[in-house]
Amino acid sequence: VERPISPQMASWSPDTPCSCDCFVSVPPASALPAVIFAKNSDRPRDEVQEVVFVPAGTHAPGSRLQCTYIEVEQVSETHAVILSRPSWLWGAEMGANEHGVCIGNEAVWTKEPVGEGEALLGMDLLRLALERGSSAREALHVITGLLEHYGQGGSCREDSTPFCYHNTFLLADRTEAWVLETAGRLWAAQRIQEGVHNISNQLSIGKDISAEHPELRPYARAQGWWDGQGTFDFAQVFSLSQQPVRMEAAKARFRAGRELLQQQQGGITAEVMMGILRDKESGICMDSGGFRTMASMVSVLPRDPAQPCVHFLTATPDPSRSVFKPFIFGVGAAQAPQVLSPTFGAQDPVRTLPRFQTQVDRRHPLYRGHQVALGLMESEQARGQQLRQKQRDLEQEGLTAVWGLLTRECAPPTQELGGLFQAFVEKESQAYA
Repeated sequence: VERPISPQMASWSPDTPCSCDCFVSVPPASALPAVIFAKNSDRPRDEVQEVVFVPAGTHAPGSRLQCTYIEVEQVSETHAVILSRPSWLWGAEMGANEHGVCIGNEAVWTKEPVGEGEALLGMDLLRLALERGSSAREALHVITGLLEHYGQGGSCREDSTPFCYHNTFLLADRTEAWVLETAGRLWAAQRIQEGVHNISNQLSIGKDISAEHPELRPYARAQGWWDGQGTFDFAQVFSLSQQPVRMEAAKARFRAGRELLQQQQGGITAEVMMGILRDKESGICMDSGGFRTMASMVSVLPRDPAQPCVHFLTATPDPSRSVFKPFIFGVGAAQAPQVLSPTFGAQDPVRTLPRFQTQVDRRHPLYRGHQVALGLMESEQARGQQLRQKQRDLEQEGLTAVWGLLTRECAPPTQELGGLFQAFVEKESQAYA
């Protein structure tokens, strides 16, 4: 059922807080010999985020690939991926691939102006990097190569009023993490080999640059942003002197996130990361005006290649009242239908020009059940508490199963690993029924 966009939505202001937070812990900061990755995806509160499994694929030479707005050249082989994505677009807010690579992105505004022309969204770049990169470093090269070729741009919101931004990325694998920050086609990257790190809607790479676009410094000098003398500080040179409201608001969240990570350094686990993503006081778990944390993800990437990587995804808004459910790539891994949104083909408002003139109902079955549960948690204290307890018990069951797997105390049969996420989605759906 299509319905016109309401005048209230059409007048939505780009100064509304728009945010995300990404976190990583690299040994010895983690309690286990594993890299731990986490992200909250903060998006417009009327948006639906689905969890999509895409198996590995082979593609004919010369194949083209339709992303959100533009086509790109397809590669011969793509990796299997699990994606948490706004259901109207092709790319993803966060995800992982079968090689243990995880990526999250953030909106950022710099001195380099953001164009409204349609190119690759940051979310498209994220998915393309997961499908094509078998390590964090390789995925970074995928993004920078695509940026050079196609550029980034286009509206990042399902709305007739364009909302555009550039992107920063946190990439992680079993051995290390990388921060990649962009300004148009230019970029700088920082390698994280140990300790904790977070990113949040602002440039954070200063003088510690591990790799960069060859034109980065000459361009900054030509623009008069840098005099060419002394050490080059990327964030200082490229950040706006007058930050938009949304970036100013992110500074406090960035500092709070860093403090929460540092307090737990040496003992960081999946549960610790989930706790940080649920932190409402800092604004990391967001619920302000038109924006809300719409989906969350935590991944455990063991150093030992014989151990599986485990990815916990909510597929529902507000991690403080959602269930992190474990996904493992393996035999039997498949799409869970309860977290897949309906599709509208050529009639989709994102496909028809001019775009986004109408809206469609993209709610998937788990999202619908969860919305009812959220309502009960807010309105009926006794029933709401029962539902919240069911959520906690279910999440603990998943964490216990994964802990047994990672410590080799009680590993489930290999053929059951691929079906773990589906099993937990079904249990959660039953809890809301």
